[in-house]
Amino acid sequence: MKKNYTIVLLILITFFVISFLTNILGALNPSVSNSFNLSEGMAGFLPFTFFIAYGVMSIPSGFLVEKYGEKKLMLLAFLLAFIAPVLFISFPSFGMYLFTLFTIGSGMAILQVVINPLLRVTGGEENYAFTSVLGQLVFGAASFVSPQVYSWLVTNINGTKNSNWFIEIISKYIPINMSWTSIYWIFAIISLLMIFILLTIAFPKVELKQDEKVGTKKNYINLFKNKLVVLYFFGIFAYVGAEQGISYWMSKFLNVYHNFDYETIGANAIGNFWGLMTVGGVFGLILLKIMDSKIVLKIFTSLSIVCFGFAVLSSNANVSLYAFQLCGLFLSVMYPIIMSLALNSVSEYHGAFTGILMTGIVGGAVVQLFIGFLSDFTSLKTGMLFVFITLVYILSIGFWAKPIVKNKIINLKQNK
Repeated sequence: MKKNYTIVLLILITFFVISFLTNILGALNPSVSNSFNLSEGMAGFLPFTFFIAYGVMSIPSGFLVEKYGEKKLMLLAFLLAFIAPVLFISFPSFGMYLFTLFTIGSGMAILQVVINPLLRVTGGEENYAFTSVLGQLVFGAASFVSPQVYSWLVTNINGTKNSNWFIEIISKYIPINMSWTSIYWIFAIISLLMIFILLTIAFPKVELKQDEKVGTKKNYINLFKNKLVVLYFFGIFAYVGAEQGISYWMSKFLNVYHNFDYETIGANAIGNFWGLMTVGGVFGLILLKIMDSKIVLKIFTSLSIVCFGFAVLSSNANVSLYAFQLCGLFLSVMYPIIMSLALNSVSEYHGAFTGILMTGIVGGAVVQLFIGFLSDFTSLKTGMLFVFITLVYILSIGFWAKPIVKNKIINLKQNK
């Protein structure tokens, strides 16, 4: 098929939007908890509501995209991402906030299922590795930007100076002492813009390879009978649980134990966490060219365990602050390595297997519940120790994984 760089650019923008809307949850956590007087357990229920949408929507979205096409599904996703914040802005209650999280999460799950095969077709199969990495870099950049935008919004809305016309307009429609809701204006505007952009672009017909299709119920049953499939499902489950467990609770932890302001220093720390994840992704790509992926996974996971230990257990405020951010650097390679090891460990049904792995994103929901409820009964510090369990499981993958196809590496000795 002829390459379509307009669609490639659209997909990269979509990666940015998905990340912008998804990874702001950690920065919002302390403010939302204060506004609705939430316990730690209830605060943990917020990301659960968002990420459980991936468990509900990932596999069905695969069937829907084959039936209705990529453009219609993307329009539906952004329509959900537009309607939800508008409703919440209009009726800013706790129940509506939960509805908003689930609805936006459903939209993001649909987009994740749609854009990856679309990127392969429109960018060219021979360029897929490059465009996928480019997409992840854009994703990381948006994760860095969104907390900064949030911090800028609340600082200007809460202040008396340096306001501009945009701040003045939205300030009129923000409840008293709930300046954090302003970010949902940004969500609504971005989603509406994406709808207009989609309506103006013609989409190519995507021809999926037989192995990339979602398959039948029988395919899923056969896969679930394979122990490796279940183990890798929990690998993705553990990774997203660790990633969100650190990024979501980081700001509140730094505020509770080290008195850092969560709307400025805490939000910036989350942005730096995602920024370092992007840097780590680039560094990881280089390492994967000279080292086996299992070795890279072992090294990075071991360093993340050490770093997270300093973040949670250190009594020094600055050590904790920077260790939390540095965790992003070491988490960076886990998702792509686990995905590649998983897909390279089975010889068939890759489309269905990808759907199962995507469903594992619910780990971002379940782990937060565990942390929240443990924190209610003990303390936030004790609750966050649960992240160690997820990291140890990821480390174990580096020992038991036996992929059929290994990542291709450069033999430095032969090149001398």
